[in-house]
This record gives sequence, structure tokens and C-alpha cells, in this order.
Amino acid sequence: MIMKICRNDQKEVPLQALQNVDLTTMGKIKKKLKKIRIHREGTDTLLYSGICLALIALILWFAIPSKIPFWIFAVVFGTVYGIVLNFYRCPIRYFGSEETEGIVVAPADGHIVVIEEVDENTYFHERRLMISIFMSLWNVHANWFPVDGVVKSVQHFDGNFHKAWLPKASEENEHADTIITTPDGTDVLCRQIAGAMARRIVTYAKEGEECYIDEHLGFIKLGSRVDIFLPVGSEVCVKMGQATTGDQTVIAKLKPKK
Repeated sequence: MIMKICRNDQKEVPLQALQNVDLTTMGKIKKKLKKIRIHREGTDTLLYSGICLALIALILWFAIPSKIPFWIFAVVFGTVYGIVLNFYRCPIRYFGSEETEGIVVAPADGHIVVIEEVDENTYFHERRLMISIFMSLWNVHANWFPVDGVVKSVQHFDGNFHKAWLPKASEENEHADTIITTPDGTDVLCRQIAGAMARRIVTYAKEGEECYIDEHLGFIKLGSRVDIFLPVGSEVCVKMGQATTGDQTVIAKLKPKK
């Protein structure tokens, strides 16, 4: 349940000040702004790099008579800093329904690049339905739990750094596997995969802990891929190339256990 706290000490706004304001969009804009924050994985990077850039800018401004070096530095590194800031954005999201039984939501922003049955021989030793989401450099890089349940296993595997969209990346690249047991006893594997640029995978899941849709599973830096392994017979709710929004897009519905 989300509670809104209202303050009683706010000053009354004159009616004249509201004449040129589109009241129909004010709430939407305010709500959107409140849902954007910086991910904790980027706090130190942004803070220290911001301080260093500010110090260099001050030196250029006061130490060099010509302001051209300062403006070149400001434009170039200001743009780079903006890109990095955008990379670490972390929207606050909530799944649109309280009914999550059997629902599998997208664990990441991106595009569907694989929907196929594969032989999963690491854990299940059986055929599994694999749905893969490729995350580009411009996507949100936070990952969410795809299902409600209990974390059964968390393992990290060292490996290569092939391009994330290649089929061999799922098994050969460095990756982190999280197995979640749903309330009805179905095991779902979520695999975070490092890519050619993404060299760091962060996983917050811990064995034995309960997990829920809306909670963060982890974070992958600089774009990569997330694979979901579901029981064969699960209903696929997405198609190849479709854009996904983490914690929002329903990608599948689990087959009910008999």
C-alpha cells in the first residue's frame, strides 16, 4: 500500500498564478518526476566523477586566460556525464495488478531476442522455454524479480564476454543464475548475462529469502541480456522484437501444476 503524506503548512497559491497552467498535466508530471531516481550502484561513480570534473573545470576557468578550453571541456565532458547519469537512472515502478499468481514479468527493459525451447542441463536437465531480453546501452539497467516466490539458489559463473545477443552468450559468457521457487512449487531460472561492454553483474538475491515482483533482483552495467527459463507449456505473452519494460510487461504465464 502506498501512502501519500500531505503537509499542512503550504501557502495558498493565488488564483492568478494558475491561469496559465495546464492543471490536467500537473499531476502526471509530478508523478513522473517522483518515479525517477539514481540507482545506488551509480552513486559513488557519479559523485566522485562529478567532483573531479568540477575541479578541472574550475582550474581551466581561473588558470587559463582564454575560456575556449573551459567551454570545450564543459561541452564534451558534460555530455559524457549526462550519458552516464542517464545510464544509472532507476525508475520506481509497481506492477499494475495485485494478482501475480502464475504471472512472469519482464525482469529488464529491452527487446525480446529469443523465444525458444532449449535443453537446460545445468539445473533442470530437461527442456525449458527460454525467453531472452537484450538490454542496450540506453535502457534502464536495473533488473527486477520476474516472479513471486523464494530464492532457491544464487550462483555466479566466470566466462567470456561475447556480444550479448549471440546464442552462445547464454552459457559461455560470465553470468549470474538465480532460481526462484514460486508458491505452487514451480522453479524459474533468471540468468543475468554480461556482454562485450558489460563487465559487472550485481545480484541482490540471497538464498532462502522471499522475493516479489516489484523488487530489484540486481543490476548489469553497460547493457547486456537477461534470460528466463520456464517450464515447457508456459503461455508466451510477447513476440520477437517486442520492447519490454522491466516489472511492467507480462512476458509469460506459468502453466498451472496439476
